[in-house]
Amino acid sequence: MRIFIANRVIAFCLFMSAFTLVAQSPTTKEPLLSRETLAAEYFGADAPWFLRNIPFLEIDDPEIQQVYYYRWKLFRSHIREIGPQGTTVLEFLDNVPWARQPYTDLNDSASFHLLEGRWLRDPAVVDSLIDHLYTGGANDRHFSESIAAATVSTTLVTGDTTPALRHLDTMQHIYNLWDDHFDRERNLYWVEPLLDATEYTISSIDASGAGFIDTPSTDAGHNGFTGGYAFRPSISSYQYGNALAIARLAALAGKLDVATDYTRRAEQLRSAVLTQLWNPALQHFTDRYQRSTTYVTAGDFIRGRELVGYLPWFYDLPPDNVSAATDYSVAWRHLLAPAELAGPQGLRTVEPSYPRYLTQYRYDQATGSPECQWNGPSWPFQTSQVLTALANLLNDYHQTYITRSDYLHLLRQYTHQHLLSPGHPDIQEDYNPDTGGTIVGLSRSHHYSHSTYVDLILSGLIGIRPRADETLEINPLLPLHDGKDERPIRYFAIQNIAYHGHNVSVFYDADGSRYQIGRGLFVFVDGKRLYSSGRLGHALIALPNRPSKPLLPTAMPVDLAVNPGFPYGPIATASSADSPKAIAEAIDGRLWFFPEIPNGWSPVTSDATSWYAVDFRQSTTVASVELYFFSDGEKFFPPSDFRLQYQSAAGWLDIPNQKRNPQQPLANGETEITFAALPVDALRVVFTNPPAPFRLRLIEIKAFAPSGNPSLAP
Repeated sequence: MRIFIANRVIAFCLFMSAFTLVAQSPTTKEPLLSRETLAAEYFGADAPWFLRNIPFLEIDDPEIQQVYYYRWKLFRSHIREIGPQGTTVLEFLDNVPWARQPYTDLNDSASFHLLEGRWLRDPAVVDSLIDHLYTGGANDRHFSESIAAATVSTTLVTGDTTPALRHLDTMQHIYNLWDDHFDRERNLYWVEPLLDATEYTISSIDASGAGFIDTPSTDAGHNGFTGGYAFRPSISSYQYGNALAIARLAALAGKLDVATDYTRRAEQLRSAVLTQLWNPALQHFTDRYQRSTTYVTAGDFIRGRELVGYLPWFYDLPPDNVSAATDYSVAWRHLLAPAELAGPQGLRTVEPSYPRYLTQYRYDQATGSPECQWNGPSWPFQTSQVLTALANLLNDYHQTYITRSDYLHLLRQYTHQHLLSPGHPDIQEDYNPDTGGTIVGLSRSHHYSHSTYVDLILSGLIGIRPRADETLEINPLLPLHDGKDERPIRYFAIQNIAYHGHNVSVFYDADGSRYQIGRGLFVFVDGKRLYSSGRLGHALIALPNRPSKPLLPTAMPVDLAVNPGFPYGPIATASSADSPKAIAEAIDGRLWFFPEIPNGWSPVTSDATSWYAVDFRQSTTVASVELYFFSDGEKFFPPSDFRLQYQSAAGWLDIPNQKRNPQQPLANGETEITFAALPVDALRVVFTNPPAPFRLRLIEIKAFAPSGNPSLAP
């Protein structure tokens, strides 16, 4: 999808040179990062989960390193277990009114979660999410989406197409449902900005008339919240990516007629985007109105550039400038211009020349605080999309408008947005690109998961370019003496990436002093050095045959206690609580340790003990229980002790021969209790509360069947 003929010639030469370099010194031992030390520093008591699941990074940029680990913590916190249905991944930690119930997920963020999660060492979470999207109705077209394309992108890392292939028919069905937003004469898709998850863009503000009056209206029907139907670069690019993904899967499945059909659709869509959405006057891809209102005319371009105009490069839709009649890459000049899209504190979604730049139209009813808008604010959502598109541009195109130094600068700017205060990352919904402050800043906005970051580091900065074949392609985007002032990165190491069934590690050491294996770039596969070069550049490395044994098991045990909000399933009760909602939160499948958004159950009592019980509503065989307690070091602490009990005909009895790990209740991590398999109707935990005035908070209780019993097997 992204390799052009010119690149293939260069790639073959680099491929051959890789083997020459291997022969020079094949026995260098792989350096070992102190994974346990890094995990303890960034994840505290929850470190074991990350030691099992993520590749570890060291890099000569403290903010990038900190935010890399924060984003893994963010991803872990947004995984929601939903029982036999597996897992989903959330956009907001807590519920929002427009989320899909009872799962509280949203389809517009799903592609970001797939792109981030594909780098997990164990693919079980992502495979389960794919199943949920295509069999659980999670891809409900609530918003425009590129889920088929993102699904195929996960297979390029794992090397396993099975999780995608089993949903090929549903992918086609959903793709064809978008015909209700397809103009067959133009061969373009249209969408209302609100349903593109980008309300208050130029098209919707101007179509409502709000763009032509001086006094902002708070009437959502007349200020740009709704309306503004337009042929947008976003939805047509998404569908282009989805069509190519379906075509690839169909070819793998031997359905050549389907593959041919979707390849044709993609090419027709590509041609339409290039000929109809490229705005020669603005030298940018822009919206064109799909329908007229009193204020705008169907077919006209909108009156300004928007960040969404870079979405075609996310899918390598524009041709390379070497062979193109039109120099589309000239659009990237606008990304660097301070008077255009380059805000001093973040990329602008709309240029300041637009008359309604940063005009605030919408406010939260409960607090009066500003609400979401896309008329200038800097959004991680689109910033991460543009950085992915830029990485594609730097890898796959010949152009002179933007460089690796620019990529690093913009990545660092985006990285810094995560840090509301030094040392305390908390990514928010949007920011003022001129001052850097948050705009929305509502309670729901803390630790917002509608963007990528890990993927930008691994596939962009470090340059692991996922592929379908058994070739490992690496092209780090570190600056190469292009005359700009961006502070250089002198070293990096990424260790134990699970790629096509192998363990891959990449090291870069500018002067050889950091890792003591020499100067330059080094690649290790399954502990053996397969590539080294004294220069930082593009490398193609033939992977050895895959190990017969998977790196990690890919079966996910089902939490028997979870109930995300079904009328059936387990029910929780407690000795006391602030609210029934709080009681239910300890079995709702959501697990995080961030203090900004409360989660879980706390007893309301001055008694020495309290209890929390789960009624399974049927006989259930349980062999282990996990407890997760929250502590902020000020108000909340784990219990001093606890007893795990089961309900019998004689009343509540302690489960015999319980084994704890660790022995004492753990704060902000997992406390596991194992025992001989026991059929039960209900479980109860009796807590010895922490001494007053401190309180206990149970974030989640999980229960599991014996190993080998029914579990999710993606």
